[in-house]
Amino acid sequence: MKIGVLGAGTMGNGIAQVMASAGHEVTLCDIDNETLRTAASKIDANLWRLYKKENKEFSEIGQVLGRITFTADKTKLVGLDIVIEAILENSEIKKRVFAELDVICDSKTILASNTSGLSITEIGAATERPDRVIGMHFFNPVPVMKLVEIIKGSDTSDETYEMVKGLVQHIGKESITIQDAPLFVVNRILVPMINEAIFVLGEGIATAEDIDKGMMLGTNQPIGPLALADLIGLDTLLSVAETLFEETGDSKYRVPPLLRKNVRAGKLGRKTGKGFYTY
Repeated sequence: MKIGVLGAGTMGNGIAQVMASAGHEVTLCDIDNETLRTAASKIDANLWRLYKKENKEFSEIGQVLGRITFTADKTKLVGLDIVIEAILENSEIKKRVFAELDVICDSKTILASNTSGLSITEIGAATERPDRVIGMHFFNPVPVMKLVEIIKGSDTSDETYEMVKGLVQHIGKESITIQDAPLFVVNRILVPMINEAIFVLGEGIATAEDIDKGMMLGTNQPIGPLALADLIGLDTLLSVAETLFEETGDSKYRVPPLLRKNVRAGKLGRKTGKGFYTY
């Protein structure tokens, strides 16, 4: 299968890696050449680390990389079976990009979004092929996490859904099927839990270490909610939390003031070296 990935950031290069590792020809496209060079280096490093861990032949790494074409030219996305968008989590930007892809790509091409919670129905409505628009929400880090949320917009066809479900199975991942709704399933449940942990910290009820220790030992989670927030990125978490609150209008999804304060201070978690913890 010929697959396009639009956006070569953390999620995009991870998606490209797993697709190429499964034997698919991949076109990884980004408007920034430096991002493409970084993506190529990250994929190479990830493959070496993964192959060493799994005792695979390192000679296969070159074959995987050889199946990925890195390009800043969107017209290279012509003639593909599916194009997966993995750009900025902004509804208006995504709709503009999908309208552009609708013109560039063949009419048979499925257009998928890696959005973590924006409306697939709304994104599909920006195209002339809403029946071939679907959500494919991967989780970070993509090469490691087994789950993909498959989200059906109101006009997504059964044919499109079955094709995407088969692709997810072929790359060795598991899927759950979701009807279009704010934040889908995993984030809809996860974000309020993290938010409440931040409220508990902000109210001085317990330290970050004890909050995480309590959730890990008391509920058998592999990582505490505050450490997970730092891993996700506090700016990303804030964006997702705001979307959930705005879409539902439900006060139970309110955003913690401490989360906003940290983001405004540039304390975004692991990627900046400081969040709820110092790295």
